[in-house]
Amino acid sequence: MPDAGPTSTTPNTGRRVRDSTAKRLSTFHTQLFKATRGRIGKRLVDNDMLLLTTVGSRTGELHTVPLLYLRDNADVIIIASWGGRPTHPQWYGNILANPSVTIRILEESTSVTARTANSEERSRLWPLITSAYDGYREYQTRTDREIPVVILSRT
Repeated sequence: MPDAGPTSTTPNTGRRVRDSTAKRLSTFHTQLFKATRGRIGKRLVDNDMLLLTTVGSRTGELHTVPLLYLRDNADVIIIASWGGRPTHPQWYGNILANPSVTIRILEESTSVTARTANSEERSRLWPLITSAYDGYREYQTRTDREIPVVILSRT
């Protein structure tokens, strides 16, 4: 999701506002996707979207977020960009703690195992990712962390 830019002169306050807005939009997108069985919300910035459901690493509760995805043969690829923020998105921490997740593409839910791409895989996939959505290239310039590329494989 593109970053809307500063919303306050105080960096921490501005970040919280943007983060809370992004979370509200994510929740709305998820609800719309589910209610319409993916007919609305299945595409964003000219790319396909899925719903990723993880188990919260602290709460143990299920959390669902919409994410852009790409296919790599039988695998599904997602990107933990969080708009180039300095920290990883919460869902990434959840998959590190419990890599058994569910994805929903349109009406089909599938159990998959998540893992972070190794450096060779990331080098191969990153050009495909940025050609699908150039915003990821910009997000990478906004942060010192290497944006993780996550590979989802059927269990």
